[in-house]
Amino acid sequence: MATTIPKITLSSSRDIPFNRLVLSQSNVRRVKSGLSIEELARDIERRGLLQSLNVRPVLDGEGTETGTYEVPAGGRRFRALELLVKQKKLAKTAPVPCVVREAGSTILAEDDSLAENVQRVALHPLDQFRAFRDMLEKGMSEEEIAAAFFVAPAVVKRKLPATDALLNTSGLVQL
Repeated sequence: MATTIPKITLSSSRDIPFNRLVLSQSNVRRVKSGLSIEELARDIERRGLLQSLNVRPVLDGEGTETGTYEVPAGGRRFRALELLVKQKKLAKTAPVPCVVREAGSTILAEDDSLAENVQRVALHPLDQFRAFRDMLEKGMSEEEIAAAFFVAPAVVKRKLPATDALLNTSGLVQL
């Protein structure tokens, strides 16, 4: 007798106007580290939002959806978008791509927030500098690469030759 494997259902995704979003108190990130909100805002301004926000409907006292959504995962992106709205570079009603968790989900908002932050894997430095080299070969200057990734031009200039040397001596396959 064959058993069927239950299929998962992914949360829906849709655009929600920025002014319908509020930062959730369930976001687990409290300590600032890494890229600043200002730098993230400049990056979003340059290339757009690369990752959706994770949201949940806000319910009123009777359990009815209010039309507002809280953001438990994606708080830094929310704050960067908020800064762009304050700078009048983004309309307050601009559509924001969001993954929408159903109201009443058994998955806690803190669970989503923690998972989003814990399950990510940082890019290996060799892959980063290989990408820098590829961008240089495709016409970007070292200064443009440095500006796009908020590092000093000296970092790019110093790392590119070291990356090529490492690739040539380590036996790693070049892609």
